[in-house]
Amino acid sequence: MKILVCENLKKQVKRKVIIENISFSVDKGEVVGLIGPNGAGKTTIIKSILGLINLTEGKVTINGYDIKKDFVKAIEKVGAIVENPDAYMYLSGYDNLKITANNYKGITKSRIDEVAKIVGLENRIKDKVSTYSLGMRQRLGIAEAIINNPELLILDEPTNGLDVEGIIEIRNLIKNLSHQGIAIIISSHNLTEIDNLCNRIIAIKNGKMIVDETIDEFKTSENGEKLSSEEAFIKKVGENKIV
Repeated sequence: MKILVCENLKKQVKRKVIIENISFSVDKGEVVGLIGPNGAGKTTIIKSILGLINLTEGKVTINGYDIKKDFVKAIEKVGAIVENPDAYMYLSGYDNLKITANNYKGITKSRIDEVAKIVGLENRIKDKVSTYSLGMRQRLGIAEAIINNPELLILDEPTNGLDVEGIIEIRNLIKNLSHQGIAIIISSHNLTEIDNLCNRIIAIKNGKMIVDETIDEFKTSENGEKLSSEEAFIKKVGENKIV
């Protein structure tokens, strides 16, 4: 079942084309990695999906609803973390979730308790966010993003700045969410994390989509040679670095 469909996305500012001819879809429970060099157009694609910028051309459909024509219905079952998750540091994690819940209809106390448990914060949810580690704040951000029971979750650099323990926690959380049927897009510079988390790779370069492959396809050369994620990125994206 296709949760997200992007058709021929184009964004142009004056004479500068930011993205062009971007088409892909994401199915229920699929985890798709969005990669590319810095400035390739990944953030523009994410903002287009979320309806945060107006496209020059193209169409974004979420759960069958056009993001432009029926924004409220389209965005209703979408959760996202774009850049670092914001939180009121002087409030508890629970109070932060209550504030987020106020943006939606019908979010109950039991749902707040449920998402706190899903992200593994149930024992610290009443503590001030200022006492949280970076990994805990990241988990709180994901809790805020899933409080509305989204069918599409977009995560921008979800493990950025985390230590090994924090990375493993977020990795396991994302995998569990995908197993629940949530379609997930992860934009990241960390190829190892993309390799560990994603079913599919979409690579963007100079505003154009140059790869849309499964992880196994991405890590296999034209002659059948098995590649590391880094080798595949160099060969297929034509860059020696992702940042």
